[in-house]
Amino acid sequence: PTAALALTTWSAIAPIARPDPSVFSAATIERGRLLAAVGDCAVCHVGPDALGLAGGRGLHTPFGTVVATNITPDVATGIGTWSYPAFERAMRQGGSRDGHNLYPAHPYTSFTKATDADLQALYAFVMAEPAVTHVPPPTALAAPFDNRVLMRLWNGLFLRQGTLTPDPARSQAWNRGRYLVEGLGHCSACHSPRNALGAEKGGAAHLAGGTVDGWDAPALMALSTAPVPWTAEALYTYLSTGHDAHHGVAAGPMAAVVTELAALPDADRRAMADYVASLGTPNLASEAATARAEALLSRAAVEPLDASALGQRLYNGACAQCHEPTGPTLFGVRPALALNTGVHADRPDNLTRVILEGITEPAHSALGAMPGFATTYSDAQVSALLRYIRARFAPEAAPWARVEASVARVRATLVPSGMVGAAPPVPPP
Repeated sequence: PTAALALTTWSAIAPIARPDPSVFSAATIERGRLLAAVGDCAVCHVGPDALGLAGGRGLHTPFGTVVATNITPDVATGIGTWSYPAFERAMRQGGSRDGHNLYPAHPYTSFTKATDADLQALYAFVMAEPAVTHVPPPTALAAPFDNRVLMRLWNGLFLRQGTLTPDPARSQAWNRGRYLVEGLGHCSACHSPRNALGAEKGGAAHLAGGTVDGWDAPALMALSTAPVPWTAEALYTYLSTGHDAHHGVAAGPMAAVVTELAALPDADRRAMADYVASLGTPNLASEAATARAEALLSRAAVEPLDASALGQRLYNGACAQCHEPTGPTLFGVRPALALNTGVHADRPDNLTRVILEGITEPAHSALGAMPGFATTYSDAQVSALLRYIRARFAPEAAPWARVEASVARVRATLVPSGMVGAAPPVPPP
């Protein structure tokens, strides 16, 4: 298929009676369940009060808020009347059953790489799920992006259809990892920057880091700014547990992703890690990573000469018991701030968000939760704490600029949940 096919004007596909789940084998439905976990369907399409895939979560974009739809097999408010061809068109071409265009917040630009067998299994799983009657609020984008007809032109420019062809020069595990990461896993949807029209940048910018729902998704592997280089083993541990001793704890959307990945066979998580690791420095020895981590932890034990007195007091009072390089582990794990990517990032927004929001839903309960301090600390106090953490745990990095602006920007986006009604994030300066 060529990009020109994406310019096609679609007609409606006739509705069908909801398929009886008994027509699908248990093995097919189970395969679809695992594929839904790879695609993190529940992360975006979760319904109110966690009702299945009933939709309603708002994804905030520079163009407005895109609301996840109800994809349960409810015949009135979900996709219970969708045939497989209608489902396949939505997954591969971004066209709804009734013929209107979907927005690429639904990552069909990645899903198009999935095989026929996997899409059929995913369809079986969705149709076998409980039907939930729920009508989410409509998507609300600013003009002219609220005109879905424009998406036909967008598809012509940016949609490249076709499944992935295995690389015969690579191992079966590497090809499996590539398929999961680049296809249904749609890692690039968060971890790649986007152009002015909201399309992922390719080439050297692929997986070079992006922004999603107010979080900075870091660059992967070769372009990563993590203080300790990632290894395949570290990635596997992180994807399996939500924590790696040399990198920290999964937070924000990534915590939910790790929770979903727990359903996968161990071999799939390892394949994903091996593929992503192949994008970076080859054959990085774990001994080198350990030596780098030890050097950073040793340096972090020294108080910076120009440390903020207020920041130091706040850190000692609220953070040290869980984050000092040495000491007893009180709750779950003891993340080392000197090894944390957010502490070494170019801007403080992720760390600001964690301090204000906390991590109330860790990827696994064994990690322990972190309280948020949004109602405890003022903007000035959070700013002082951020400056102290940066100066002590990333002393080789330049001090963050516009810290107060980061705190105000992040605080303005805080909401109890991701359901619609949340204030959209303030664009960064």
